[in-house]
Amino acid sequence: MPSQSKREEFKVSGGDVINKIKALVKEGNVRRIIIKNEKGETILEFPLTIGVVGVALIPIWAAIGAIAALVANCTIVVERKE
Repeated sequence: MPSQSKREEFKVSGGDVINKIKALVKEGNVRRIIIKNEKGETILEFPLTIGVVGVALIPIWAAIGAIAALVANCTIVVERKE
């Protein structure tokens, strides 16, 4: 039986993107994070696997930081495993 997942969306300002994503990663049950701009277009999407921490996330944090500097508001879509 395939595992089920559910999606949640969070609307955040550009300055809060990194803090929100860090909090979501710490929760540990997140499979994928998608960042969308104000128009609903996907601007970044990355999977999270169990055990991905620290150094492995540095390129992702850099990309998120760059995006946060460019957008005023965005939506974070989180896919969680059930």
